[in-house]
Amino acid sequence: MTSKIKCKWSNIPITVKVSTAYAICGILQHGLSFFTLPIFSRMLTEEQYGMYIVYQSWYSILSIFLTLNLAYGSFSRAMIKYEKDRDGYIASVEGICIAIAGAFFLLYLPFQYYWNKLFELPTMLVCVMVAEILGTTAIQFWSGKKRFEFKYKSVVAVTLIITFLSPFLTYFMVINTESKGHARILGYAIVNILIGWSFFVFSAVRGKKLFNKEYWKYGFGFNIPLLAYYLSQVVFNQSDRIMIDHMIGRDKAAIYGVAYSLAMVLNFVLISINNAYVPWFYIKLKEGKPEEGKKVTLVIACLMGILLSGVVWLAPEILYVAAGSKYAEAVYVIPPVALSLFLLFYSQLFINIEFYYEKKKHLVYASLGSAVINLILNWIFIPIFGFIAAAYTTLVSYIIFVLANYVAMKIVLKENGEMDRAYSYKWLMSILFAFAVCTALGTLLYDFLYIRIAVVLVVMLIVIWNRKTVIENIKLVFRKGEADKDEQV
Repeated sequence: MTSKIKCKWSNIPITVKVSTAYAICGILQHGLSFFTLPIFSRMLTEEQYGMYIVYQSWYSILSIFLTLNLAYGSFSRAMIKYEKDRDGYIASVEGICIAIAGAFFLLYLPFQYYWNKLFELPTMLVCVMVAEILGTTAIQFWSGKKRFEFKYKSVVAVTLIITFLSPFLTYFMVINTESKGHARILGYAIVNILIGWSFFVFSAVRGKKLFNKEYWKYGFGFNIPLLAYYLSQVVFNQSDRIMIDHMIGRDKAAIYGVAYSLAMVLNFVLISINNAYVPWFYIKLKEGKPEEGKKVTLVIACLMGILLSGVVWLAPEILYVAAGSKYAEAVYVIPPVALSLFLLFYSQLFINIEFYYEKKKHLVYASLGSAVINLILNWIFIPIFGFIAAAYTTLVSYIIFVLANYVAMKIVLKENGEMDRAYSYKWLMSILFAFAVCTALGTLLYDFLYIRIAVVLVVMLIVIWNRKTVIENIKLVFRKGEADKDEQV
């Protein structure tokens, strides 16, 4: 039996092995985070957990400024463009991150009192945050290079070490201190700093130079125009919590943050599906057959709608299990945020085409406009209606975001002399409408548990009955995408 399994595994294409390994790691990472949420949310007070939420929010924002998201955007293209000197490129962009971090400290340390009032964090945690950002980015550079070399085993090993060591260390620190909010932050940060800075030094030694004019110019030139897009995503995901923290209290920011995280728990599913779908879809665009993706897109949309509906319909029970009764009031945050995630999937369909034709300008405008509207709506409605208003301002902003990217995609297609043949908008709108109705109905039935359970069971039976259609279309994406990768390799 063992020999047969080894034989089958050895015959699997390397790209399939890599994709499978990373998918499993992603599921373990997000799954363990989800299962540790009930532990830490019960061990910490709302105020203490709120400190962790605020730290994570500022971490997301500062990481963009301190690293320019150089591990994304330009990185994949750089691994191809500078294939013969990948180590040199990584060392050089690490030099960019060090230089920016140094500039940040020159601005921060002399005026730390004023900065800390903005961050609502002590100096020690801000310094830890910078160190963690640089460490995590070094891990991303290293693992990104390994992906291009199809050396997945070491990446899987490091990922698993971080995935399991971080929560255990955090738990040990939390139960042995009164400063549980600090311990919740430091437990994860210490692991990322120790492992990340080891890779930082390793890459710098192998690459030899922290400054290379050509590499710095390429990294800055590619990623700076995308900063508006990256920041807009952070505004959507994190600004709500920061503004709630400042306007109505850290405890409310914690309550909102827990519910938001639960509503977005399926985001990694969306990312995984898109990562498999995009190579296959790009091949169809290259072949001039984008219409062949219509059916697959609709199946994926239905799958996302069903999964998100399950989260919405069982939100009270999921929230209770994950965080306890003290977070019960946040249940009404989940439906609008789940709708926002569904709209993000639609936006990604349009963004995929914009990236295929290497048009970033329209995406930046759409991102900036939607983010600014989100901030304005938060500023107006959070003081009036409380933290739940932030979920609905996020939904409104995503509606604008998806419409803006639809218009941007149409412009890009017209500029390239292409017809809009990739998607069936009639059916996409029908699926969106059905999901919106389902979400509204589930919200109205939050006080009727047995009715909700009965409906969920019926839907599950329908999906099981039609499982062959769903599985065949999902397999089509993976099979074709991997086959095309193998040909390129």
